[in-house]
Amino acid sequence: MEQPTFGKEAWIEMFRAIGLDRAAMQRWHHEFEARWPEAHESFLAWLGIGADEIARIRDASRDTTHGA
Repeated sequence: MEQPTFGKEAWIEMFRAIGLDRAAMQRWHHEFEARWPEAHESFLAWLGIGADEIARIRDASRDTTHGA
């Protein structure tokens, strides 16, 4: 039996399934980046996200005006 690919879209689907909206996902990234920046980068790479998008996500995650 072939295992489904797990990546960014599957992670987003899981977050949505538990009721997280876009703002909550942004807060999650902000906390991850603030507490464990290197682990956050590694996690994003593990999801198969490219370097340019990782840089954008991390930059946005450092933004303190995210609404929290």
